[in-house]
Amino acid sequence: MKCPHCGNELKEGHLICEECGEEIRIVPDFEPEIENSITETLSELVGLQEGEGTQEKPQADEVAEETDLQEIDEIAEDGRKIWVIASLVIIFVIALVSYGAYSYHIGTVEYQINKAKEYAAEGLYNEAITCLETAYESYPDVALLLFLEADYYYLQQDNTSAVQVLYRIIEGKKFSDEDLEEAYNKIITIYANQGLYGQINELLRNCPEDGIVNMFQSYLAMEPEFSYVEGSYAEVIPLKLSSNTAGTIYYTMDGSKPTKHSDIYTAPLFLETGEYTISAFFVNDYGIESEIVSKTYLINLSAPNAPEVELYSGEYSEPKMIAVDKVEGCRIFYTTDESEPTADSVPYTGPIPMPLGKTLFKFVNISEEGVSSEVTTRTYTLTLRGAIPTDEAVSNLVNRLVENGYLEDAEGHNKRQSGTLSYQFSSVLRIGQADDYYTIYEYYDDGTGMLSRTDKVFLVQVHTGVPAQLGYDEQGRFVAVSI
Repeated sequence: MKCPHCGNELKEGHLICEECGEEIRIVPDFEPEIENSITETLSELVGLQEGEGTQEKPQADEVAEETDLQEIDEIAEDGRKIWVIASLVIIFVIALVSYGAYSYHIGTVEYQINKAKEYAAEGLYNEAITCLETAYESYPDVALLLFLEADYYYLQQDNTSAVQVLYRIIEGKKFSDEDLEEAYNKIITIYANQGLYGQINELLRNCPEDGIVNMFQSYLAMEPEFSYVEGSYAEVIPLKLSSNTAGTIYYTMDGSKPTKHSDIYTAPLFLETGEYTISAFFVNDYGIESEIVSKTYLINLSAPNAPEVELYSGEYSEPKMIAVDKVEGCRIFYTTDESEPTADSVPYTGPIPMPLGKTLFKFVNISEEGVSSEVTTRTYTLTLRGAIPTDEAVSNLVNRLVENGYLEDAEGHNKRQSGTLSYQFSSVLRIGQADDYYTIYEYYDDGTGMLSRTDKVFLVQVHTGVPAQLGYDEQGRFVAVSI
């Protein structure tokens, strides 16, 4: 069957044209034979009625026969009336069912979606949006309607309306996790294309779904996290600041408000004795700033006692060993250049030979918690009567090493290495009861100008200038070994 309106071929059993939507009305046709029979019967009845006044009065048999025929005709007429009524009822029922089917069809979400897509394909976005809104009133749980509507607003460059439609999904609390994720993704894409990173940050901070927040956390600027809760501590704490994604943390340690001109956090902050108020904020790679967070720490530590140096300050005519008493749980550090000793200074490992001339020593104890004691200061002046100069002692050592073949020349070349060796005076060391020596360290230069100390220590007798090498006896005491 073809549609009488557009000529489209209809599928069997379909009462609505899929092409134009026209309803097909079916009216049954009378069979020609039945129509002819009815016409003939009616003509005979008319003829009989017209001849009643001119014919003679019929006989009894004729009257009876005529009566039978009339009864038959009446029965036939009643049958035809019933058939006509039944046909009309059938046609009405079919029409009613068809109308109901058509009404249901145009009211389905699939029909409205397809209709909206047809409008959108022709660039009629407003008409498409109207179809989707109509369907959404009846199907408020179908997220596809809102996604399509947001897309059509976006294609019209109406970003505000597109975002408003998508917000109906994330605020609806009736859609699936996949729908929520897609809605957030579309909103963030729209904001990112406009450079509205502040709105993205606010959107994610209000998002209750941790999984979605983690997906887009590069856009989020959360407050820095502190590795220690604020409060009082009886130890030095290495405070670490961390952020949720890539960016920069700015901080202050005196409670003042940090800015982008404040210190940049790069390593743990070691909080020693005292009170600290650490304030910090985070700026992500999109320039979004977090709120400022502040925490206060009170560090109560007992400082260790100052180092006890056995040898008093003074002038000395013979070398002495400078020894310091160790304190349990502390390390000793010292300097000889008048600077204050710290954990980065020279560590004390044992008695120190007294240097020649005047030397200022500063010693400090530093506990395991990193707390420093007060500094102990000593000044020593060592003068050796009749001693040869230190540069002469070094020259005597070099000449002796050339003589015995350890060195090829006075410039420090040797057959064992490609670089050169050099020698520097260090201190004065007493070996035995009254034999004093200059200690001279050996250094290697690989040609780059960088000196590295070797494991050899040489000696030169301070009065005679005779070279030797430092060694140890069976009891571990210092001895001078001839070279």
